[in-house]
Amino acid sequence: MEGIISPMKSASKKGKEKEKEKDFFHVIHKVPSGDGPYVKAKHAQLVDKDPEAAIVWFWKAINAGDRVDSALKDMAGVMKQIDRTEEAIEAIKSFRGRCSKNAQGSLDNVLLDLYKKCGRVEEQIDLLRRKLRLIYLGEAFNGKSTKTARSHGKKFQVTIQQETSRLLGNLAWAYMQKSNYMAAEVVYRKAQMIDADSNKACNLALCLIKQARYEEARSVIEHILQGQFPGSKDTKAMKRAQELLMEVESREPPKELTNLLALSLEDVDFLKGLEQAINDWAPSRSKRLPIFEEISSFIDQLAC
Repeated sequence: MEGIISPMKSASKKGKEKEKEKDFFHVIHKVPSGDGPYVKAKHAQLVDKDPEAAIVWFWKAINAGDRVDSALKDMAGVMKQIDRTEEAIEAIKSFRGRCSKNAQGSLDNVLLDLYKKCGRVEEQIDLLRRKLRLIYLGEAFNGKSTKTARSHGKKFQVTIQQETSRLLGNLAWAYMQKSNYMAAEVVYRKAQMIDADSNKACNLALCLIKQARYEEARSVIEHILQGQFPGSKDTKAMKRAQELLMEVESREPPKELTNLLALSLEDVDFLKGLEQAINDWAPSRSKRLPIFEEISSFIDQLAC
C-alpha cells in the first residue's frame, strides 16, 4: 500500500542517518573513525578534554603499532600542554625509531619546540645545526625542492629556501638566549639574505640594540616601518617595530654628545679653548645654556 514504509526500509534509513551523524561527529571534533587505541586517545584529548587519559591511550597506540607517527607527535603535544615537557622529550628520543622516515623531520620540529619550552638551549642549537647540515648535504625534503607542511589544519608548500631561513632564524634566537648577540646577528643577516621577513628583521634590530649599535638598529626598524620586508604591514610586526624604536630612542645618548664621540685630539683642544672663552664672557655658570654644561662635563671626561 502507498504511504506505508516497511520495517526493513525504516531500519535502513535510520542506520544511514546514524552513519551520517557519526561522520558529522568525526568532522566536527576532528576525531578519526575507528575503535583502536589511537582513536580512543584522540577522543579523550579532543572530546572528553582529558589529557591524562589521552596520554595513556597514546602509549597503548605506540605499543600496539597503531598510527605510531601520529600517536608519538600528538602525545608529545598533550604532554607539553600539561607541563610534562621533559617526559615528552624522552618519549620522542626513545620511540622515534618506531616511526617512519617521513615522520623524522616533523619529530625534529616537535623536539625543537620542546627544547625551547624547557630552556634546553644547547640541545636546540645542536639539533638546528644538524638539520641545516642535512639541507647543505641535499638530504632534506627527500631530495626535493619543496615539501608539504601543515599549520592549524591547513596544508601549504614550503621551499628549501624558506625552511633554511626559518631554521637560521631559530638558531639565531637560540644564540640570543645565550646572550651571544654577535653570533645571532651574523645568523639573522644570513637568514634575511635567503628569505627576508619582518619578524627576523625585528629580532636583528634587537640584536643590534643589545650591542649598543643604535644607529644600525634604527635603520633596520625604519625599513620595517616603511614596509620593506614581507609581513611589515602586519599589525604585530608594526607594533613590535614601534616598541623597538622607542627602546632605541630611550637608550641613545643626546645627539650633541653622540657627535662628540668621534672627536679627534685637535677637536678636543679646540673645545677646551671654547670652554675657556665661554668662562670668560659668561656672566655666571648658573645662567649658561644646558648644552654648554653638557659640553663642559664631556670635555672633562675626555681630558681624564
